[in-house]
Amino acid sequence: MAAFYNWYRTLLRHPKYRWLIIIASFVYLFSPIDIAPDLIPVIGQLDDITVMMILASEVTQIVIEHLKSKKSRADVPRTTVDVEAEAL
Repeated sequence: MAAFYNWYRTLLRHPKYRWLIIIASFVYLFSPIDIAPDLIPVIGQLDDITVMMILASEVTQIVIEHLKSKKSRADVPRTTVDVEAEAL
């Protein structure tokens, strides 16, 4: 399970594959074809819940990191310093 989580997280963090993985996750969640069929009482929903929780936590982390980086870029003053240089 840890290997799947690391693979999923790595792909989700990669900007090139991010939207592909998010869309594929939603397709998997709403598709009737699962690793464990939903007709099995507990196990059938467990794989869907696992994918949904990992997707939600990773997307939340990505959004938080984006907002923090955006805020840190906004905190940097964008002033120009005019310097008069003289040759020695």
